[in-house]
Amino acid sequence: MDLGIRGKRALVCASSKGLGRGCAEALAAAGVELVLNARGAEALEATAAAIRAEHGVSVTAVAADITDEAGRARVLEAAGAVDILITNAGGPPPGLWSDWGREDFIKALDANMLTPIALMTALVPGMMERGWGRVVNITSQSVKAPIPQLGLSNAARTGLTGYVAGTARQVAGHGVTINNLLPGSHDTDRAVALEKGVAKAQDVSLEEARKIRCKAIPSGRYGTIAEFGNTCAFLCSEHAGFIVGQNILLDGGQTSATI
Repeated sequence: MDLGIRGKRALVCASSKGLGRGCAEALAAAGVELVLNARGAEALEATAAAIRAEHGVSVTAVAADITDEAGRARVLEAAGAVDILITNAGGPPPGLWSDWGREDFIKALDANMLTPIALMTALVPGMMERGWGRVVNITSQSVKAPIPQLGLSNAARTGLTGYVAGTARQVAGHGVTINNLLPGSHDTDRAVALEKGVAKAQDVSLEEARKIRCKAIPSGRYGTIAEFGNTCAFLCSEHAGFIVGQNILLDGGQTSATI
C-alpha cells in the first residue's frame, strides 16, 4: 500500500532503538525524511546511517535529552517544519506505590506527559497552518488497564491521554490528527528490564521470566518493533485522516476489555 506520505518530514523521538526505531524504519520505507533523536550519540548515528543506507532518505540525527528544555530546543531547531511528530520516551522504573515521592512523580510527568505536550505545542501550529499533520504518541497499554508495579507510568501516561482527548478534537478540522499507540509487551530493552524484575521477585531465571510474561499474552509472544512501526506509519498516512483522538492497543490481546 502506498501511504501517500513520500517526501513528508518527520521527527521521531527516542528512535535509536526499540519502538521508536521501528517507527522510523517504517516511515523511511514510505519515503519520509527523518529527524531522529535519542540521548546516546553513538547508537543514534548508527541507526541514522543504517536507515540512510537501506531506504535512501534524508536522515538528521540530533543527540539530546528530549525531556530537558535545552535539549528539546536543539531538537526543535534541527527539525524545523515537520509534518509528522512521533513522541516517545522511556518509561519510569517499576516499584511499589510506597516507594515514590514527589520528585519521582515530577520526573515521570516531565518525561511521559509534559515533554510530548511541549513538542505538540511547538509543532502542531505549523501543521495547522499548512493544513496537514500527524502526531502519534507512544504511550502504554497501562492507560487502558493499569499495571500495578508501574504506578508512575500509569499516572503520567494517563494524564497525556486526557490531554490528547481534548486537543485532538480541536485541531482535526485543520487536517491534523493526534492519536496514541498503546504498546503491550514488545521485544525491546524495556521488556528485558521488566523480565529482570520478574526474575528477582519470583527467584527464576531470565529465560523463565520471559516465558511467564509471554504466557500472559493471548498471542503467546512479544510483539515486534516492525509490527509496531508499520502500525505507526499507517496512522501517519493519507489513509488515516479520519482517525482522531484514538488509543490503539498493540498488545497481543493482553488487555482484557470489551471496548
